[in-house]
Amino acid sequence: MKGRVLRLMQKNYDVILFDLDGTLTDSQVGIINSVQYALKSFGIEETNRESLRKFIGPPLKDSFMEYYQFDEEKAILAITKYREYFSVKGLFENSVYPGIPELLKALVEHGKKLIVATSKPTPFTRQILDHFNLDQYFTFVSGSNLDGTRIKKDEVIAYALKECGLKANDNMVMVGDRKYDITGAKAIGIDSIGVLYGFGSRSELEGENPTRIVESVSELKKVLMVRY
Repeated sequence: MKGRVLRLMQKNYDVILFDLDGTLTDSQVGIINSVQYALKSFGIEETNRESLRKFIGPPLKDSFMEYYQFDEEKAILAITKYREYFSVKGLFENSVYPGIPELLKALVEHGKKLIVATSKPTPFTRQILDHFNLDQYFTFVSGSNLDGTRIKKDEVIAYALKECGLKANDNMVMVGDRKYDITGAKAIGIDSIGVLYGFGSRSELEGENPTRIVESVSELKKVLMVRY
């Protein structure tokens, strides 16, 4: 009976927006290596790699300013140094989470419209999706601009919907691993699913009250494929 009630409560989403880092791919190694490279150019030798996990998800400029007290000009320069490494090596120091290709394939086969919505610059996002052969599953890729504009998650989602000729409704959901995905979805007026297999903690996600929280890719599939 409990399972039946839960099933009835779940929605059959037609449009699903996915974050990239920590949701589709495990990009930790490449991002941390790129941050270390950028910091080193300012004479900062950061050996605690775990402490740099917080750079995964939010806009880079915000992270350099918040965690290393860079002013805006210095943060922008740090992003330039970050990209020196990331565009050549860090981009591919990355892996797809097990089960993600199968999930995306199943969703597309059942008529779902899939969109990538990430704060990572669009050119890098496209390269990563193409490298892992995930681009075939997505109708549209919405990322930030290389000039530092459209970096907030609500801006990224809004741009995706506009370009796809869609309006926010109850049949849409944003899937991501950080609080920014949840707050961005709320700002636009769509549901959100927080995933715990990425880089955000349960307390971080619960603090923003997402529509659902799942612990694994297999659980995410059950939620998104509820009627199949």
